[in-house]
Formats: sequence, structure tokens, C-alpha cells
Amino acid sequence: MMHDVLVVGSGPAGLAIAAALCNQNLKVHGLTPTNPTAPWSSNYGIWVDELEALGLPDLLSHRWPDCVGYFSQRERPLHREYGFLDQAKLQQHLLQQCGSMTWHQGLADTIEYTENSSTVTTQSGEQFVAKLIIDATGHEPAFVERPTQDNVAYQAAYGVFAKFSKPPIQPGRCVLMDYRNEHLPPEEKSKSPTFLYAMDLGNDIYFLEETSLAAHPAIPFETLKDRLYQRLTANQIEVLDIQCEEHCLFPMNLPLPDFKQRVVGFGGAASMVHPATGYMVGALLRRAPILAAAVATALQSSTPAQLSQVAWKALWPSERLRKHYIYSFGLEALMRFDHPQLCNLFNAFFQLPRRQWSGFLADSLSTPHLLTAMVNMFGRAPNSVRGCLIRTVGTDGYLLWESLRS
Repeated sequence: MMHDVLVVGSGPAGLAIAAALCNQNLKVHGLTPTNPTAPWSSNYGIWVDELEALGLPDLLSHRWPDCVGYFSQRERPLHREYGFLDQAKLQQHLLQQCGSMTWHQGLADTIEYTENSSTVTTQSGEQFVAKLIIDATGHEPAFVERPTQDNVAYQAAYGVFAKFSKPPIQPGRCVLMDYRNEHLPPEEKSKSPTFLYAMDLGNDIYFLEETSLAAHPAIPFETLKDRLYQRLTANQIEVLDIQCEEHCLFPMNLPLPDFKQRVVGFGGAASMVHPATGYMVGALLRRAPILAAAVATALQSSTPAQLSQVAWKALWPSERLRKHYIYSFGLEALMRFDHPQLCNLFNAFFQLPRRQWSGFLADSLSTPHLLTAMVNMFGRAPNSVRGCLIRTVGTDGYLLWESLRS
């Protein structure tokens, strides 16, 4: 049976795009190696105003109006509410949007194209035919092709949901970034900087995660775990009861896919991670309806080959491509900063008007407004930060050139 779209993958990306396509009344089927109702393993944080703009604040399990950062001994209030997504609620919300669409269980193996359709064959030999295949299988996609790249940067984190001998952060609070490193020995301070990401979950349970924003090669989990425990020991805090550990690792700067290919990616398969921050879930929820609407319109008059080109263009229009390369340049600069420079950078960044720094994190600024925010931050930053940014132009200025060409 020919379907309009086959979605491969049932994680947040797969369910988000499947739900959006179903809301366009398309004939959608899904293919996933696990049951789409199986619990997700990762936890996702998001700014509350991003979900409110989508009309989805009820999908939060926790909210923290008191959100702060530490880029020196001085506390910096961020004056913006942060939240934890309720994974089960988000998953159920998206599955409800999918309505009665059929999910098939199987491991995608090969894909073949004809003039009028695409066919996916599973390892067990089942075949599924659709006008468009959307690959939402993550950073190592089943079918989406992208150029190879050396020096891939990774965001890595080790965290615990636990009870402690005393509160590791102020009760009722979220600490977005704590870059204080006085607890580290001198030889560790000179290595790649990491920060504490922490929040009070209530009932004496706290989530603490030692995080590397971006590094190549990735900082090992053992190193992150050691740093977290050194941080706790320095504050005379013992871990009493670990309820769950979290290991997080994902690439930040994978190359963009080949936009000429017939299969279309979404989520990690389409390199949708924000290169400078690692955020993606908000982008999935915002961009899925845009892609689905473009697909629904194109299905009325386009061949499958034309349909995929329309889909890629909707997902990666010129404006978004320009910003992607600007953010990628920012990532390269971030990885060149030592600890004092990085702290100075974030102090300057969070001194920006909130509309600028929040828009930067969410990738919601237009290119002119993004450049205005970056120039504004450059003006606020100390000379050590400016110097490093200028040197990055010399080493990675080609990314800015790509932005101009997009």
C-alpha cells in the first residue's frame, strides 16, 4: 500500500514530525525498532516561555522561576523561568496527535527509489512504500547521507538524581550553569572547562549534572563524574541515595546533510542541534509543523523527487542556513576559550537584553538581529574575549563566508 509519508524512528523527533504530518491529514505510517510508547531515557530542559508560545506549558514536570548562573563567585540571576519536560506527557501528547496512524516494529535496512515512490526494507524483509521517507533516527541516521568530518565536537554530561547530606544548591532553585572551579586541583583547571547544571526536584531530591558544553575529543564520563564528586566534596556534601544516573553524549557540529537526496531527515538526522548550545527539543516542536505544511502542499502537485527538495528547503531555508554557520563559528570560538575567558564571555552574554540572549539560545532571532546581539556582546566583553573571537575569524572565518553564501 502506498502511503504519503513513512517516518522512520519514534523518539522525540520521530513523534514530533509524525504528529505534525497527521495534523495535515496525510496518510502516515511509522517504522521503529521499539514500541513508540517505550519510555525515553533522556531528560529535557527547556525555557518555559518557549513552551508557552507553543501552548504547551502543561507538558512540564517542574518549573523554576528562580534560575541563576555562576560565572564568578558572584551569583547572576537570569530572570527567566526554566522547566523540565515531563517525558511521559510529551510522548503521550505527540502520540495522541498521531491519532490512528500505524506504527510498524522493525529495523530499517535498505532504501530504494523509483520515479513514483520510495521503498524501505527492514532486516526481516518487510517492505514499506511511500511518496516520501523521513528519517528521524538520530545522529547516526539509517539513511540520511552527510559529508564526513573530522574533529566533531561533543556535548557530554554525567548526572545523578539523588538525595544528599545537605542541599547541594539553594532549595527551590535551578542553576543553569555554575562554572566555579575552585574545588579543582591546578592541573585540572587548565583542562577543558565544565559546569554544574542542577535543580531541586522536590522531596529532598536534586538533579546534578557535570557538563562539558562542547569539546573535541569528548570529555570522558569518568572525568565528568570525578569533577562532580570533587565539587560535592569541596562543599562537604555526601551523596546518600542515587535514584538514577544519566550519561549524555551527542555531537554539536555534524555537517549538514546533502539536500539533494530523496530521503529527508528530521532532528539529529538533519543536524538540527543548535551548534552553540546543544538545544534541539524546542526546535523540533517549532519546526515540525512548518515541514509538515510544506510536505502537505507539495504532495498535491509534486513528484517524489520534487517533494523531497521542497521538504529540505522548508527545513533548511536560506535564513536558517545563514544562522547555522554563524552559530557554528560561535562554537569554534567557545572551544578555544580557557576557563577565565569562557566565564567572561558568559558574563557578557547574560548582560545582553533578555530578548537577545533568549533569542540566541532558541535560534529565534532573524539574521540581522542575531548579528546585532553578537556585536552587542562583543562590545561588552573584555579584551581577552575579543582577542580570541578575532583569532577565530582567522582560523574559522570560512564559516562566516558560508553564511554570506547561503
